[in-house]
Parts: sequence; C-alpha cells; structure tokens
Amino acid sequence: MRFDLTTLNLVLAIADTRSITAGAEREHLALAAASKRLKDLEARFGVPLFERHARGVEPTEAGRALVRHIRSLHASLHALESEVVEFSRGIKGHLRIAANAGAISECLPPDLATFSQAHPQIRISLEDQTSAEVQAAVAEGRADVGIFVPPLLDNRLTTHRYRRGTLAAMVPAGHVLAGQSSVRFEQMLDHDIVGLHAGAAAHELMRAEAEGQGRTLKARLQVRGFDAIAQLVEAGLGVAVLPAAVAQRFAQLFRVKVLALDEPWAERDYLLAVRTQQVLPAVLQRFVQALCGQSTPGGSNP
Repeated sequence: MRFDLTTLNLVLAIADTRSITAGAEREHLALAAASKRLKDLEARFGVPLFERHARGVEPTEAGRALVRHIRSLHASLHALESEVVEFSRGIKGHLRIAANAGAISECLPPDLATFSQAHPQIRISLEDQTSAEVQAAVAEGRADVGIFVPPLLDNRLTTHRYRRGTLAAMVPAGHVLAGQSSVRFEQMLDHDIVGLHAGAAAHELMRAEAEGQGRTLKARLQVRGFDAIAQLVEAGLGVAVLPAAVAQRFAQLFRVKVLALDEPWAERDYLLAVRTQQVLPAVLQRFVQALCGQSTPGGSNP
C-alpha cells in the first residue's frame, strides 16, 4: 500500500483541528478534494479513520494509530533532512554508536575525542543502552557500532575486543566492610545492593553470581546513572559494584570507600560489534581500526 505525504499530512491536520474543513485549510486544499482524499484512504484501509459529529470529527482507534505513525514518520523525515543537509556543509559520514553505561563512563570518551579530532567530517552520535539493547540495535540497523560486555547474544554481529575493564566494590565510609582493602562478593550479599536497573550488565552478572551461590540479590535500589549510585551509597542505603575507574572518581567526591572486588569475574572485556557484512563501509573500517587496531574489512570474532 503506497501513501502520499499530502494525504498523510491532511490526516494529521484533521486530527489536530478536529475538523475536515480546518484541516483542509491548513494544508491548502479545497474541501471537496480533502474529503475525497480522506474517503479514498479510508476505503483503502477498509476502516473509518474519523467519527463524524455535529461539532467536528474525532479519530477512531485506527485513526489514532495512523496519526502516531504519521508523527513518527515526520520525525524520521526531519532527521533525514537534517542529516542530508549536513553533507552539503562538509560532513562526510554519520556514525551511530550504542554503548553500555560502563563503556561510556570507563573508557569510551577519550577514544571518541581522538577519533573526532582525526576525522572532523564524520559526525558521531552516542546512545546509552544496556548490553542486550546495544546488540539488538546494531543487529537491527538502528546503530552502526555497539560497545558492550559479554555474553554475545546475537549471531548477526561481528565483534572485536576493545578494552579490558575492572569492577570494584563501593561501600559507605563508615561501613563494616570499609576497613578492608578487598572484598568477596559473598560478603556483599549480606547487605542491600544499590545498582543499575534490571537488564544492565553489572546487575545481571551480580544476580547470576548470587543465584550460583544459592543466595538472593538484595537489589533494594535500582537507578539510572553511576552518580546516583554513589550518592545512595554515601547515604548508607547499600553497597555497590561498578567500574573501578568510575568508583575511584566518585571516591574523590563522596564519602565512600572503594574496595577491590576479589572475584575472577571482576575483570571483564568490552566488545566492539558491527553487523556482519562482507565489506564494511569506509567510516566503520576507520572506526574499528582506530579503537581496536583491526583493519580487516569484515572484522574478526574474538
């Protein structure tokens, strides 16, 4: 089924004004022409899009669904126009990156800055997502590059080892564990855990480790953002596990103590992923090579 923007814009105008007459005027159409467009569209769908009343019209459920999609289409068209216009201003490419919170906080910003300085004509956008969401975004084409921690959940991706990260424990300054230099995770399970929301890599890792020990993870407080975690820990509301580099920065700002996490899983790899394809676009090749030292067009699995 093919649509024209004039008719879709008319539907949106009618929904906004609650009037076919006013909608037609907004779109600079004669009333008869607007009525015919609407009638033809309803015939193609086989369902009414508006309920006619003496005081105007109201969208039906089908009409409201169509309006939602039209608004989404408008947003996409605006993004398309903005991106294409940038090429006339010297932009040579657009790199969409999805990364988990740990990568963004622990290691990614300096590498993005270096890459941007070396390639000023490539525009970079970055979105914070969970590791599972990152993989889905790349596999489905909503992102060009993903950076996340294992496990690898989608076989449509080609991955490269990017960086090694370390997890640490954070406890309030006066906590019973604060006198130690390191801590086992089983000791932390005796206390409330402050962490990121369910689905975040660190949360899922802690939950799995707790279940492996036959324990329950007391995830009393879950938030979005490491700074919120640090403030809640300082307030004595629990203990936390987060990237060591991030924890050390917060230790300079809050009354918290950072302890080494004495667990083999405290060391973890960040993976960089692209969608598997025979030949990578030039922009992606440059980015993978810059961050991972890989120049093979198709990439390689870890």
